[in-house]
Order: sequence, then C-alpha cells, then structure tokens
Amino acid sequence: MLEILLALNTLWFFMGFNVFSLRNDIFAKVLVPKEQRDTPVFEILSQSGRFLGGFNFAFAVCNILLLLNLDVFPDDKQRAILLLVFAVAHGSQFIFNVPVAIQNRKGGGVWQVLKGTMLFIFTTDFVLMVLNLIAAGIFAY
Repeated sequence: MLEILLALNTLWFFMGFNVFSLRNDIFAKVLVPKEQRDTPVFEILSQSGRFLGGFNFAFAVCNILLLLNLDVFPDDKQRAILLLVFAVAHGSQFIFNVPVAIQNRKGGGVWQVLKGTMLFIFTTDFVLMVLNLIAAGIFAY
C-alpha cells in the first residue's frame, strides 16, 4: 500500500512540475481567459508557475527517494509523519481552490475550478490528500 501511494504521489507531483515549470504557458492558459492573455499579467502568471513547479519537483524527488529507500524510515510513526506532510501538500492545493469553487457555483471566481482541467486537478488533489491522510492514520496507530 505504501509503495503504491508513494508512486501515485510521485506521478502527481511530477505532473505538477511538468505543467507549472516546463509547460508554464499551458498552466497560465488554463487560468487566464483568452481575452486577457495579451496583458502583462499573463506573462507574470506564466513565469510564477515555475516557482510552483519547483515545489512539486521537490515533493516528487522526496517520494522517489522514499520509494528507493523505505528502510531509512522503517518505523510506522515515521512513515505516518511523511504521509501527513504529503497530505498537507495535496490539501493545500485543494483547500485554496475551495473558495474559488464556491464563487464558481455563484457565477463568479477568478478561474474555473469546476470544469475541465482544473476540476481534474481539484479532484485529484482531494483524493490524494484523503489517501495520504488515511495511510498516515493507519501507520500512526
């Protein structure tokens, strides 16, 4: 179970790195409507994605290192702490989109969380947060 969860975390964080850092214009296009993409703000958002990608890369590398070195953290409580950190990483991506999703339901919001790519991201971050929390709870007790 732990190995599968670490592999899922790795895959998701590498996907985040890819979109935010390597394909940062695509990331910006998901958030910025077509009619506003010729503004300086679009380029600022695009470049700031690289910053977010760096965090995703670090989490992906951490998960890979854990997969390759599970014996370094043999204690269940150690593993619970690590999984809790990954749950917080996924959860922070989810929770800060909740207010935007609520605004979307009311016809507003700065970007669309409840449609297309952002809905996939929103949902996946939630699922991975929950899976990591459950696994952390199992290891903690």
